[in-house]
Amino acid sequence: MAWDWEKVVDDLQRVPDGINSQVPSSARVYDYLLGGKDNYAVDRAIGERLLTVAPDTRSVVRANRAFLARAVRLLAERGVTQFIDLGTGIPTSPSVHEVARETHPDARIVYVDNDPLVKAHNDALLATDDGVIILEADIRRPEDIVGHPDVTKLIDFERPVGVLLVAVLHFVSDVEGAYRILSGLRGRMAPGSYLVLSHSSSESEPEVLAQLQASTAGSPAQTTFRSHEEILAFFEGFELEEPGLVPVQRWRPAMDSISTRLIVEGAVAKRP
Repeated sequence: MAWDWEKVVDDLQRVPDGINSQVPSSARVYDYLLGGKDNYAVDRAIGERLLTVAPDTRSVVRANRAFLARAVRLLAERGVTQFIDLGTGIPTSPSVHEVARETHPDARIVYVDNDPLVKAHNDALLATDDGVIILEADIRRPEDIVGHPDVTKLIDFERPVGVLLVAVLHFVSDVEGAYRILSGLRGRMAPGSYLVLSHSSSESEPEVLAQLQASTAGSPAQTTFRSHEEILAFFEGFELEEPGLVPVQRWRPAMDSISTRLIVEGAVAKRP
């Protein structure tokens, strides 16, 4: 799909309501680490602190994005034509719909994020596409997402759907119901559906964990690192695809080297 860049620039000149440039956003920090321009000083400060203790963070973030693309391509090749991308972040090419439509030109995608800036960017880029919708919602309330009339109009929950939770659940604490999110989604996913999930690991270097937690404490970007076993628990009720839950750089295909300072693990699993 060709984007009307003149319209995009015009739309994004209107700053959306609800944005506080003094409060860091996980989506904007991620955008900065990917080399994007849609971030504020507070987001860049967190990114730079993380880069100070883990200089290869940018390569890890890019590897995570590449994991998303490989996973979506696999699902599309297996016949999945509808996707829900939860915590989508600021648009980065290739986006989910671009990858899915390499195989299925009519693939349908729901992008979900609770950041108004993300909504503004997605609206500006995708508003004219009938097969894509953008929903401003919080993944902590999955019932509001899967039950939203715009979602149920586009997504047929009687058929397989790809649900993507890529680098997002580490922003949800146990107290906020991180595991409840999966239970709420799993019940609506038909057999043959897939879960794509990646998550920051507590097996990262302690200095990195301490720096990131100190930098984001009390903000929407606050991170909860989980162990390999705790991340695996998100896949209850699903069957893991090979090679299982591994650092994202080692998920189809394997790479020779991975970060040992900041570790992000990812997996794809099927709903039997």
